Amino acid sequence: MSKETEKQRWQRNFADLLQELRVAQTGVQILFAFLLTLPFSNGFTRTSGFQKDVYIVALLAAAASAALIISPVAFHRALFRQGRKPELVRYAHRMASGGLAFMLVSMVSAVLLVTDFVLHRSFALVLSALTAVWFLTFWAVLPFIRRGWGDDDIDDDDDDPDVLPGD
Repeated sequence: MSKETEKQRWQRNFADLLQELRVAQTGVQILFAFLLTLPFSNGFTRTSGFQKDVYIVALLAAAASAALIISPVAFHRALFRQGRKPELVRYAHRMASGGLAFMLVSMVSAVLLVTDFVLHRSFALVLSALTAVWFLTFWAVLPFIRRGWGDDDIDDDDDDPDVLPGD
């Protein structure tokens, strides 16, 4: 079996990242669409000031998430055929991470908005906190814990866009 070249590695890293961004982009677009239509529904007039504030946080966080998750496409267009794939992969990694952080804020805010609308505020706050813990467990804690697991002979520097080959 032949080893991949540095160029092939960056190409594969970029393709992997694009696949991940497609999944995240779909999720944030659905959430954003839901949030955009919410004020036009009949029940929105019955929301409290707190709920409207939470709605604004959820909406703006979804917009920020969409912008960050889609930004690697614009960056790729600007750098197309300039031989700057490593820079693009590092940038896209950072933007995807930021986009996921804003998506977390938006999703937890959306849960708080809906649960506060239908339940008592204290129960809504508990459910929203549990939602945040749930997301953080699967998006941050478990990946961090599992980061060091696996075969020692597997070179996974190629999965870390901040590590250049030879560093």
